[in-house]
Amino acid sequence: MFNRAEVVDQNFSRFVREGKLPLNSSSTTLGESGLSPSDVMDLFETQMMSRHLDLIARILKNKNLCYYTIGSSGHEGNAALGKVFRLTDMAFLHYRSGGFMIQRSKRLPGSTPLFDMMLSFFASTDEPIAGGRHKVFGSLPLLVPPQTSTIASHLPKAVGAALSIARAHAMGIESVMPKDAVVSCSFGDASSNHSTAIGAINMASWVAYQNLPVPLVFVCEDNGIGISVATPNQWVENNFSNRPALKYIAADGLNILDAYAKSREAEKYAVRLMGHAGSDMENSYRTFPQIEAVEFNDPLLHTARIAIENGIATQSQIVDMYESVREQVRSVSESAMKRPQLSRPEKVRETITACVAKRNSPPVPTEEERKTAFGASDWEKAKTPLHMAKLINLGLHDILLRYKNTVIFGEDVAQKGGVYNVTDTLFKKFGAKRVFNSLLDEQSIIGTAIGMAHNGFVPIPEIQFLAYVHNAEDQIRGEAATLAFFSQGLFTNPMVLRVAGLAYQKGFGGHFHNDNSLAVFRDIPGLIIAVPSNGADAVRMMRTCVREAHENGRVVIFIEPIALYMTRDLNTDGDKGWCSEYPAIDEEIPLGAFGVTRVPGSFCRSDASSAALLVRRNADLRSDEPSTPDLTIVTYGNGTYYSRQATGVLATKYGVSVKVIDLRWIAPVDSEKLALEVGACANVLVVEECRKTGSMSEFLVASLVEKYSESEALRHLKLPRIKVVAADDCFIPLGQAAAAGLPKKEEILQAAISLLGLHKKESAEASL
Repeated sequence: MFNRAEVVDQNFSRFVREGKLPLNSSSTTLGESGLSPSDVMDLFETQMMSRHLDLIARILKNKNLCYYTIGSSGHEGNAALGKVFRLTDMAFLHYRSGGFMIQRSKRLPGSTPLFDMMLSFFASTDEPIAGGRHKVFGSLPLLVPPQTSTIASHLPKAVGAALSIARAHAMGIESVMPKDAVVSCSFGDASSNHSTAIGAINMASWVAYQNLPVPLVFVCEDNGIGISVATPNQWVENNFSNRPALKYIAADGLNILDAYAKSREAEKYAVRLMGHAGSDMENSYRTFPQIEAVEFNDPLLHTARIAIENGIATQSQIVDMYESVREQVRSVSESAMKRPQLSRPEKVRETITACVAKRNSPPVPTEEERKTAFGASDWEKAKTPLHMAKLINLGLHDILLRYKNTVIFGEDVAQKGGVYNVTDTLFKKFGAKRVFNSLLDEQSIIGTAIGMAHNGFVPIPEIQFLAYVHNAEDQIRGEAATLAFFSQGLFTNPMVLRVAGLAYQKGFGGHFHNDNSLAVFRDIPGLIIAVPSNGADAVRMMRTCVREAHENGRVVIFIEPIALYMTRDLNTDGDKGWCSEYPAIDEEIPLGAFGVTRVPGSFCRSDASSAALLVRRNADLRSDEPSTPDLTIVTYGNGTYYSRQATGVLATKYGVSVKVIDLRWIAPVDSEKLALEVGACANVLVVEECRKTGSMSEFLVASLVEKYSESEALRHLKLPRIKVVAADDCFIPLGQAAAAGLPKKEEILQAAISLLGLHKKESAEASL
């Protein structure tokens, strides 16, 4: 009873020979379907191939030779979709789409779908899409981006890909899909209840409701059950059939004639066989009669009935064909089993940021082009010291002008210009195709960016507040960041995700608008994470980010410290110490390059005894070179701003020379380079504006300790004394206490005084 796969396998041949076949489940006839008899047998062969792949996977898994048994049994009707959609129609597939992939592969001369899929079962390095990193359906020539676990997380990017088709044509963008392409996206009935699916379908309807083209077919394969949880009868149809601007067509996934006839715009119904996966014991949630009834409603038996009733094949011919396909799959598996597999970690890692189709950046626009794009007012403002928000705004002008495939979108970014006016006037100057508003749904925003990136764009979406990212973090981790890894760089989704974030907003909005943790990004392999501390750096870094996205397909998180958007002064009101002129058009900051500021000690107290104590203190500090500072501060973002305030006091009141290292990039960070920059300095203060637990400071301290012990250039030096000033492990409250647990000038000063031992020397001085 428990090996239901074997039972289903044996029953197929027995039931066909005996003529014991399920009743017709659809009124669509062969003549009405548009299929010829040879087409039916071609699809039937595909269904058999898919079934035998599932069967042999379970056999191999029991021998510990195969690593994946979630198959496509019961879903073989989706072979009809593979026959209908063109190779230029991008497809985002459910993980039970074996029939689709085999049938689509048949349309590509020289393809070897059985061998390719068997290679994925064995996690072979020869597998053409993931190279043994996962069992995925994906192919560049078939235009199927790989999906890992499609619990609806691929729906938002399918919407984005569909939206990009007409837009790319209108803008003259060199796109992947032709202007008449249609995107297909398949998923299961259980996934249709996921918030990601609801949001994506809602977004597609919302856009189509405004008469904008969304050439997208959502295919919901209704199993009637999600693993062990039953889907209420007709739930999918009643849930989606009355949505505005969404056409619903019911197709019978058991009947290959009906599935083919309606597959261009249908969500179809298919019964899943053999449980969720090889380890799924169906008898724990279904009775034996229920299991037998479902197994008898086998799509292959339905197709056998269609072939026999229409005189296309005899019972014996069908059984012979079934056994012939079995032998073909077995032979292919023996060959695939011998192919190499991944073993070395460096080989596994090498595709994290891989990009096969690299592009050159377009030339820098001319001064006249820039003057026109900026407008007279902004062109003149660019010559004066400005705060970060305005400088980023001007930087986006240049980026939109230079990179014609960039688009900026998010909540309120168009006519309103964003919550903080960072995108002000861009909508007016570049138009609705380049700058547009999104739904209030972060999953849809990031998913749309991924989908548009699939079709030649470099999206620059905006998330209004850092805390809002958590509504959609799987779109970054599970979709954007993994695509290059699981496709060996054949597919990438370049983007620069702008996020207004971090704390110090004087209590506005509490924790939901003030999130001081970047840990959600830092543990995702391959991301570029930029955190500028000033406007000039922000512009230069943004240019680097867009270039990396355009040329190398990189996914970038660009954190813009909200509290520094409008900050003009550093030490005193009106000093404009934190303003900058707009950087020259060719200026960038390379990935990983630090910003280093040196503040020499300028001891100005007249007390001779104090001066003598300071001299003795400096003599105690290890320094191989006269230029070695007394203190090095390692920081970024708001921490750089407050550290710079503290250095003025340390220099003038205590005569302390300070080096401030602004990391700028918190991924990637060159630990060796950082340790060398600290060098012989005896005292290091790490200023961390994020919560201490899980923060950047943990990594920085650990990497410094490690590099001082293993680096040839540093091994002769003593490990510096290290102290961390970080935010409390607490959420941000509302009101005057908002910054209470955050490092500021005073906390940095006190930590530096303690680290340098100045408080002890001041006490000694006072006792003289």
